[in-house]
Amino acid sequence: MEADLKEKIAGEVVLSSHPGRTLRKWREDFGISQRDLAKHLTTVPSVVSDYESERRVSPGAAFIRRYVDALVEVDAEHGGRIGQRLGVKTHSDGILGLREFSIAIPLKTLADALEARAVSRVDLHRDIHGYTILDAPRAILSIDASRFVEVYGWSTQRVLIFTNVKYGRSPMVAIRAHPLKPAAVVFANPGRIDPLAIRLSEVENLPLLTTSLRAPAVLERLEEM
Repeated sequence: MEADLKEKIAGEVVLSSHPGRTLRKWREDFGISQRDLAKHLTTVPSVVSDYESERRVSPGAAFIRRYVDALVEVDAEHGGRIGQRLGVKTHSDGILGLREFSIAIPLKTLADALEARAVSRVDLHRDIHGYTILDAPRAILSIDASRFVEVYGWSTQRVLIFTNVKYGRSPMVAIRAHPLKPAAVVFANPGRIDPLAIRLSEVENLPLLTTSLRAPAVLERLEEM
C-alpha cells in the first residue's frame, strides 16, 4: 500500500499543470507543517515554501521523490494514521461518486459551477481538494460509523454533496456525530431545509449550500472542472 500511495502522489504532481500547488495540497492533506517537512528533508522551510508557491522552477524528479518519501515517513512516525486512511479502496453502497482534484479549488469556484448558494452564515473562503456525492438515505443506512472514513477518499478537505435530501437533518446529524469533518456540504435539489441542519452547519463552522441541480447535472458540472 505504501508504494501505491507514493506512486499516486508522485504521479499526480508530475502530471499537474501546477506541481508546486499540488505538492502543497498533499502536504496539507497529511497535516504536516512546512517546518516539520523541511526538517525531515534536512533543508529550510523557505525551500519547501518556494517550491510550493512556484517561486522556484518546477521541482525535478529527485526532489519530488524525496518530498513524497518524507510525507509518508513523517506520517509513519506519527502512527501512520493518514497513510492507513488513504489506503481505503472500496466504497459503500451510498457513495455515487468520488474524485480528488489535482490542485486545490476555491469553494466559491465550485459553488459557482454548481449554481449553489449558501444557506448558513459560514465563511466560504476555503479550498476544496475533492468531492464525494452521496445518496443521502442509502448512505445513512449503509455506512456505519466505522466505515464513514470511506466517504473522505484521499482528503477530508472536500465537499460532500448529498442527493435525495428532503430536509437535510439526517446528513448534518451524521456529520456532527463523526470526528471527521468535510470542508463543506452541498444539498442537491433538496426540499425544505430543516433549521436544525442550518444550525448544525454553523456550530461546526461548516458551509452548507444548496443547488437546484439534480444529481446527473451535478456530476456533469463537476466532471467539467
